[in-house]
Formats: sequence, C-alpha cells, structure tokens
Amino acid sequence: MHARRHRVLTALACAALVAGCATEPAVREAPPALPETAALLDAAIAGEHRAPANVARDAWRHPKETLLFFGLRPDMTVMEIWPGAGGWYTEILAPVLRDHGRLIAASWDPATDNAFIQDSLKAYRSKLDARPDIYGKVEVVALHYPTAMNAVPPGSVDMVLTFRNIHNWMPRDAAKPMLEAMYAALKPGGTLGVVEHRAPAGVPQDTKARSGYVAEDYAIELIESVGFRLVGRSEVNANPADTKDYDQGVWTLPPTLRLGDKDRDRYLAIGESDRFTLRFEKPAGR
Repeated sequence: MHARRHRVLTALACAALVAGCATEPAVREAPPALPETAALLDAAIAGEHRAPANVARDAWRHPKETLLFFGLRPDMTVMEIWPGAGGWYTEILAPVLRDHGRLIAASWDPATDNAFIQDSLKAYRSKLDARPDIYGKVEVVALHYPTAMNAVPPGSVDMVLTFRNIHNWMPRDAAKPMLEAMYAALKPGGTLGVVEHRAPAGVPQDTKARSGYVAEDYAIELIESVGFRLVGRSEVNANPADTKDYDQGVWTLPPTLRLGDKDRDRYLAIGESDRFTLRFEKPAGR
C-alpha cells in the first residue's frame, strides 16, 4: 500500500513539474550542423574575397560558431537585416548560400533622404557588383520603418538574421515594427537569430539605447511580444572584459574607437563589446 501511494505521489509530482515548466521558454541546444555547412563556412571565412578589415573582426564575432548555433544550412532562404556598407556577414553568407540557397539583404530604404544611408547603400552595392562570382545572386530589398515594411512575401523565409541592430531602432521606436516585419517574413517554424551589445545586468533599460547597449531580458521580452519563442542562448560572443561604462557608449570600443588615439591601447585590449546571442522560433501553425 505504501509503495503504491509512493508511486502515485511521484507521478503527481512529475506531472506538476512538467506543467510548471510548460510556461517557460523551451531553450534547446543548437540544431545539429550538416557537415557540408561547416565546410562551406570554413571556405567562406577563409575566402580571398573578404576585406582585410572584416577578417580582423573574426576573433570577436565568431562567425562560424554563431551561424552554426543559429542552425544555418546551405539550402535555406536567409534574410540578413541591415548588412551595412561593408557587408560583414554578407561576405560569409553569400558563398555559403550561393549554389543551393538564397540570400536576401534587407537594407535601408533607398528613397530615404539621408546622406549617410545613401553613401552606405552605394558602398554596399559597389561591393556586390565588384564580385559577381560571389555576390551575383544576392537580392537587395528594403526593410526600413516606416516607409518600406514589406520586403518579401509573408511566410517566404527560413531564417532571419540581425546583428547589432536593435539599438539602432530603439531611438526611433522602430524595434517592434521591424521585428513584426521579420516575424511576418518567416515561415512557420522559421528561425530568428539575434546578436546585440549586452547592457549591464540589473541596470534599467534606456528605451532609446543611447549607449548602444541593450539588456538581454529586455530584448527577449520585446522579441517575444511579437510572437517569437526563445529556443536558444549562446555565450559565443560574450566578452567579460567589456566594462560598459564609457562616456561614448559602445562606440568607444573597436571597431569604431570614437575617442581616436585617447586610451586607444586600452580599448583595443578590451576588444569588441560583450554581446548576447539568441535564437528564436516562429511557432509552427502561426
């Protein structure tokens, strides 16, 4: 009788534990990588097409580990958000996806009356045009709040990647609508990969992100508010040497080095910012 009662109580406890955990995000390990994905990433990262200044950032940005954590495959349709003038991740994604996948570069709206944006778009386009053997299949579209919010047909993308962009959108109240557009673009079950400068723990979030740093919990809450589900965290881009207390914010550190030669060696020794790396999923059936 006692043994039977023990089994019943154990079963009830297990059921309660499962029920309690059901409301928590199901954080999983990175999906298993296909051997060809790792080989293609190695070849792209070592490619002679890459700008030397971009190669110098590999030690801080860990592109192979980051993209494997996100679950990149060479047959995916991937949308890279705001690749910037230098196309840092485009250099790696384009050759990996060239033969069997599709890379969509979702950049600024070319109709925007802004000299910086116009110069950056021109530089990015020149980069692509200079190497049609590498970038000839990259599709450039606009995803820019509030003027260009329908970059691709809904439910047409396997993976969306955004690197160090959320802080750029927060001063303009654009973060949520941009995330909503990414959610719409993804197929059900699709992946959102996010890398962002991580704010100090326990410090209230500046909603305008004037320092360039974003609290990890704040970002997760924001991203989940549009429908995404957190399924993975990685510390691959962490940097415990980043003290995050600079007058010029994250731009004090390389590669920007906003203070120029002032304390340059100190900031070079710290390296690039401490960053969180998160993988989200658009739930199936949505």
